[in-house]
Amino acid sequence: MRLQERTLKVLPCMMPRPPGELALLLWGCCAAVLGVHGGEPAVAEYFVAAVYEHRPVLSVDPRAPTTREQALALMSQNLDVYEQQVTLAARKGVQIIVFPEDGIHGFNFTRTSIYPFLDFLPSPELVQWNPCLEPHRFNDTEVLQRLSCMAIKGQMFLVANLGTKQPCLGSEPGCPGDGQFQFNTAVVLGPRGDLVARYRKHNLYFEAAFDSPAEPDLVTFETPFAGRFGVFTCFDILFFEPTVRLLRDSGAKHVAYPTAWMNQLPLLAAVEIQQGLAVAFGVTVLAANVHLPALGMTGSGIHSPRQSSWYHDPESPDGRLLTARVPRHPAGLAAARPRAPPELPAGMPRCEQDAREVHCDAAATQAAAAPPTFHARVMHDNFTLVPVWGREGHVRVCAGSLCCHLRHRRRALTGELYALGAFDGLHTVHGTYYVQACALFKCGGPGWDTCGQEVAQAAAVFDVHLWGNFSGPHVFPLLLTSGVALQPPGQLGWEGDSYVLRRTGLTSGLVTAALYGRLYERDGWERGQPAHPSPRPPGH
Repeated sequence: MRLQERTLKVLPCMMPRPPGELALLLWGCCAAVLGVHGGEPAVAEYFVAAVYEHRPVLSVDPRAPTTREQALALMSQNLDVYEQQVTLAARKGVQIIVFPEDGIHGFNFTRTSIYPFLDFLPSPELVQWNPCLEPHRFNDTEVLQRLSCMAIKGQMFLVANLGTKQPCLGSEPGCPGDGQFQFNTAVVLGPRGDLVARYRKHNLYFEAAFDSPAEPDLVTFETPFAGRFGVFTCFDILFFEPTVRLLRDSGAKHVAYPTAWMNQLPLLAAVEIQQGLAVAFGVTVLAANVHLPALGMTGSGIHSPRQSSWYHDPESPDGRLLTARVPRHPAGLAAARPRAPPELPAGMPRCEQDAREVHCDAAATQAAAAPPTFHARVMHDNFTLVPVWGREGHVRVCAGSLCCHLRHRRRALTGELYALGAFDGLHTVHGTYYVQACALFKCGGPGWDTCGQEVAQAAAVFDVHLWGNFSGPHVFPLLLTSGVALQPPGQLGWEGDSYVLRRTGLTSGLVTAALYGRLYERDGWERGQPAHPSPRPPGH
């Protein structure tokens, strides 16, 4: 089990219920609307948040036809667990809770087989609606009704993911042949049960059951305790639309993030990229993942730039409710430009960069006692690497226009092989998107051919000073130690033309220290095509 925190001072309304419980529910709904529980909570410097990593009950054969009644019976099992977690969270004073992507209905559906699992969802911008108190206003809204009543009983904001449908006319641009749009949707319910916001996932990954909206949703909602939140889903996290545009333009300082993420080491473990986003953008990320360890799916967290609480456990069959006290105004780590660039040791080659490649002084290159360069596949990309030997030293490796430097010191030699890798190019497996990466990571064994294998345990404790001359401003800092444990970077930001990560005093063996840059303008993908690696198993 992995439940960790690192801090640097830093009602069911529609599905059958016993008469007594129904009476309690109706009292809670009315009391919330009439204000029996008092006014809005006073604004404080911190708020209490929760995420729930849920092990969903799944369809035995999601591609097989089913009825609405059968679909509701399965989803009710998952909603029962959600309701239990809301009750537990309310006892802890939680003000907002986030549930995972696919947690209610599951996955691996066809467009036809998912239809009985879909709720109708009107636009919150056009319709004011409280599903719990107005259950008969729209047909096929049983899931929304239960979620709305949970929010009322828990007196909290509730963010959940479900499948939704929206009828369309054949003359409407993009209207599918079956006459309706089907969306992977995150909904936000307020503490009085009202439908506050919806977000329809933009970056689908071979999700044949769903449509992508014609234009990306840029969704925010306001809370009295923490101000503005943004919402997006799963691998949206790696793309300009909607993630960067939303965080750049909306003023949101907190993110509600449902996900169904398959861990991919060394650079894209779930909690790793969640924390990377929080640090890179100076925001709080409330990330809820599904818990299916057999499929490599675990890893949820509550991340601020200086603080993370997380859950990652590939051994336990159980999910976990994670709560944390979160700063209302997250304090960022990244330093602003400019600062003097890092100094290179005497004898290291001096390089100049043009638009296409890096040119180094030949005499200096020959004079430097550089380790040999080799290549290996790291998460399907052809990285250029150098081995990292000795107790301490400086190594450098280049790929394309990117040069990566590492100064390192380790507490003791452990016999483990580490490599510093650089990649500057188009990722082309299961999607096309552009990455620049500088990464120090542990290899799978003593041979160079093991570099890039997935490794979760490590013994070597490093002090790390890593930097690279990235071409764009969007760089995710990644720092992962043994057991897929998070460590915050000590210092981070631009120094001259280099983006720099420094970290000393790690408490456990290093798995990965990396700077993962994205050049969105070079993605070169066409609308309707996947633009990210698979967050799910094949066929999902």
